[in-house]
Amino acid sequence: MTWRNWAGDQVCAPVSVHRPASRDELVDVVAHEAAAGRRVRVPGSGHSFSSVAMTDGAMVHVDALNRVLDVDVATGQVTVEAGIVLADLNAALHRHGLALPNLGDIDKQTIAGAIATATHGTGAGHRNISAQVVALDVVTAAGEVVTLDRGDDLLAGRVHLGALGAVVAVTLQAVPAFRLHRVDTPRPLVDVLDGFDELAAAHDHLEFYVFPYTDRALTITRDRTDLPAAPRGRVAEFVAEELVQHRLADLMFSLTKLRPALIPSASRLAARLLGEGEYVDDSFRVFSSERRIRFTEMEYAVPLDQGPDAVRAVLDLIERDGIETAMPIECRVVAGDDALLSPTHDRDSFYVAVHQYRGMPWEPYFRAVEQILFDLGGRPHWGKRHHLDAAAVRERYPRLDDFLAVRDRLDPDRVFTNAYTSRMLGA
Repeated sequence: MTWRNWAGDQVCAPVSVHRPASRDELVDVVAHEAAAGRRVRVPGSGHSFSSVAMTDGAMVHVDALNRVLDVDVATGQVTVEAGIVLADLNAALHRHGLALPNLGDIDKQTIAGAIATATHGTGAGHRNISAQVVALDVVTAAGEVVTLDRGDDLLAGRVHLGALGAVVAVTLQAVPAFRLHRVDTPRPLVDVLDGFDELAAAHDHLEFYVFPYTDRALTITRDRTDLPAAPRGRVAEFVAEELVQHRLADLMFSLTKLRPALIPSASRLAARLLGEGEYVDDSFRVFSSERRIRFTEMEYAVPLDQGPDAVRAVLDLIERDGIETAMPIECRVVAGDDALLSPTHDRDSFYVAVHQYRGMPWEPYFRAVEQILFDLGGRPHWGKRHHLDAAAVRERYPRLDDFLAVRDRLDPDRVFTNAYTSRMLGA
């Protein structure tokens, strides 16, 4: 069987594939494959652009393990099986009057996969999704279920890269449900970069998009509100989501793929078409969007005060070298946390994400951007493309040895490893 990620450009051929329907079945599968001497990987929903989920050993899908196990409305803690996707988790929390305090811009990932790679949203006062984890149940190669709920065990489990075991359940700290007021505003890029500190401080959740070869940015702010829900109407949503973000954008990217000389003109046209808009809705509906255009991506977290300079340097690189990309640069901000392998470990960070349309050359572009961001102290998003090795990871992560000590105890025989984790963490 051949497995592909969402983007279609990470491909592997596992020697065996399993879909356990219960915790006991997962334990049996892991123990059996480990006894047979095979490596085990759990791929989640396949939304990583890196090779973190790849294997030529056993692949174990946990999408059938998707139940809500317990909800304590009084404390806000909820325990779910590892295979539940964020969209279903959000809906279940909402029914209980709860929500996650921050989310990324898509909701198709499994909760175990999202925390494995430190999936994040945006907001100067908000950490990534894994920071809400208060406990994980993990199946080890010995067929035991171990709970990681304190100390370095928990801090390693929050961003685990699939290297500690097969996650079977996760307990999260939720908050009371809330609504968000989203406002989209096109602005001069110089105003956004020069005034970034003030913008980020003024809004609960700020992100912005910049099209290469232009001097415009689209800021998206999301702020908590007591205003009544006023969602976008069906026509407005169809125009914004379906026509502009999907059909017209895909057409533009397809044309520039065939005629790269059109890229600067197409980017300037796209920047002029950036539209204003606002609406109020339940938080999980405002955080997440559809993503149907296929692309590959690299994203780095640099220290917060380096963010605007990082964007300027990337845009200068694109124009100076005439890089053929029409896809926007996405910029977000995330508060620091304490997970041992979190890209935002112990520092507030500014994320810079670059994209390349499917079928277009990405590596020279990404490598050049990566050098800029790494030199600014950047750490890569584990689920996005990057070229780090174990030496570079050690340079960037001061508590790497503490993570490795947890791995040595939980997976001494390296059953839950692959080429990616070996490159990142060492054999």
